[in-house]
Amino acid sequence: MASVEGQLKLEASPGFSSWLESHDLSLALSTYQAAKIFLIGNNSETGRISIFERTFARAMGLAASADARQLWLASQFQLWRFEDFLSRERAQTDYDAVYVPIEGRTVGEVDIHDIHPRPDQPPLFVVSRFNCIATLDADNSFAPLWMPRFIDAMVAEDRCHLNGMAVDGDTPKLVTCVAATNSGGEWRDHRRDGGIVIDVETNEIIAGGFSMPHSPRLKDGRCYLIQSGTGEFGTLDLANGRFTPICRLQGFARGLSLVGNHAVIGVSKPRDERHFGGLALSDTLAEAGLDPLCHIAIVNLTSGEIEHRLVFEGLVSELYDVALLNGIRRPMVHGFVQPDLRFVIRPAPFDLERHNGAAS
Repeated sequence: MASVEGQLKLEASPGFSSWLESHDLSLALSTYQAAKIFLIGNNSETGRISIFERTFARAMGLAASADARQLWLASQFQLWRFEDFLSRERAQTDYDAVYVPIEGRTVGEVDIHDIHPRPDQPPLFVVSRFNCIATLDADNSFAPLWMPRFIDAMVAEDRCHLNGMAVDGDTPKLVTCVAATNSGGEWRDHRRDGGIVIDVETNEIIAGGFSMPHSPRLKDGRCYLIQSGTGEFGTLDLANGRFTPICRLQGFARGLSLVGNHAVIGVSKPRDERHFGGLALSDTLAEAGLDPLCHIAIVNLTSGEIEHRLVFEGLVSELYDVALLNGIRRPMVHGFVQPDLRFVIRPAPFDLERHNGAAS
């Protein structure tokens, strides 16, 4: 059991720390309910998990580059880019990655959900309030790239709750929406079975009947998907639209990363009746005699077994997104409250020898 500021307790199942080590990674988590991001790694000095947290208002979409050098976070009205300032050849107080927020783009309160970093290009991201996939723009809040054909206007109305995006390489392939609706907030009336998956290239609905689908992901030719309203995680056959459950989760799930033969999934306690009432998830948990847990679940993709958990108690009752920090053992991140951010400085490389030669 680990504690953060006396307000939060985390309990890792036996083997959770070893699992991180065996996969040579750590985790980044976001929670808009508690307005924080957490970095979870291993502390070699204590042999226990390492926890680092910072406060960011309404922390939502979160993603890391494949080499974990870059981290993107959507906050209440900004999109932040973090860079790892620490060389891989040295460690700083036993941390092997130090993430520094070096750029914040003001995009407005548009509810950015899934984010996909791209090498040498601005990231792709889902803008739920404007029902579109977008990227950054030098002169505007964002640049819309795609929207469902049943949406007939680019307006600040969350009409269908477009929330998830699956990419192939750097190309958007699939999106999830809670419903195929075209007026602000109407999707809330269809949370139980109105969810759809859309092929981005054709703009056709290829599967439907889902309960609040989230976090579509493509890996090794398969599509993985969470049905948040039923607590199911499974695969989607893109040819016939059939969903096959892999496992059930003990709470409202969203936020999914895949590594090897495992899924890393964020699971939350349902917040209130307005947002989560009337869903099959509540009935399923009650029938099983289970209370919802806020936790990270490590799921075996073959067996469906939940092999490891990291349970949150106290301050955090909801998680939003989860990202993998590949090759990182114990990360830390700088926020804006502590004064030492003023002295975290990394100049770009400068050829002093060439400069001195030119000066002479």
